[in-house]
Amino acid sequence: MGDLNIDVNSFEAAKPKKRRNDSLGEAMEVDRSGIQGRARNRPPKSKRPKTQCFSETKDDMRKIPVPAHRYSPLKDHWLQIFTPVVEHLQLQIRFNLKTRNVEIKTCSNTKDIANLQKAADFVKAFVYGFEVEDALALLRLDDLFVETFEIKDVKTLKGDHQSRAIGRLAGKGGRTKFTIENVTKTRIVLADSKIHILGSFQNIQLARRAICNLILGSPPSKVYGQLRSIASRVSERM
Repeated sequence: MGDLNIDVNSFEAAKPKKRRNDSLGEAMEVDRSGIQGRARNRPPKSKRPKTQCFSETKDDMRKIPVPAHRYSPLKDHWLQIFTPVVEHLQLQIRFNLKTRNVEIKTCSNTKDIANLQKAADFVKAFVYGFEVEDALALLRLDDLFVETFEIKDVKTLKGDHQSRAIGRLAGKGGRTKFTIENVTKTRIVLADSKIHILGSFQNIQLARRAICNLILGSPPSKVYGQLRSIASRVSERM
């Protein structure tokens, strides 16, 4: 092949293409003489500050759910519950009809934040079934607790076997339960298959051991003997 002589100067520079948007923008012109937009000269609306309602805070509030069978006792003893919580502990308390909860909250007059937990334990003990006078001991003394467990935690029982276990715990006319309470200096509530014990840590352990032996099938007379020996040892230490 021979050499080709190409004159570079004979080429013309490519003309820049017009953008389609420019041609469309020139062709489409809208007559805005009859439409006038409103200028937003007003400042944007500031958001309304949220006011904290009674049930918004979590750190300074406790909620205790109330089962249906405790509505009437709560209504009858409300003044006895309301008075120590408000006057002595300097807290706010109310019963929420919508959520069926007793709500306890701190206020500006509350001196100690620990009073909030004391009041919650007091109301919870009453909801469990303890008398108001017994539950008030939780406010007066610091070394009292409430322990809750179920029969199935000790032994899996169903039907008539569970009913007989509850009968052994209660005894004839509640004799067995009262005996365990008097010897161990505790208070016991039998709520179907749940058992609630109110007392000091050591006394709760004694009462629970006796209750577990009854659930496992020990006769009450044997449990009474064990309780007497334990009570004599505790009295000697004291």
